[in-house]
Amino acid sequence: MIDEELLKIMCCPACHGDLIEREGKVVCLKCSRRYPIRDGIPVMLIDEAEMPEAKS
Repeated sequence: MIDEELLKIMCCPACHGDLIEREGKVVCLKCSRRYPIRDGIPVMLIDEAEMPEAKS
């Protein structure tokens, strides 16, 4: 679990959107990229992010 204070000061490296923690990942509220959390540390690399699923 990521500290709430840390999430408040972090932003998405791709779009600078606000972040939340959901289902063991850090999720951007703006672009919906999902960044993994490994050993309790968020991996905030754009190349490591899961892209949002395309809506049809």
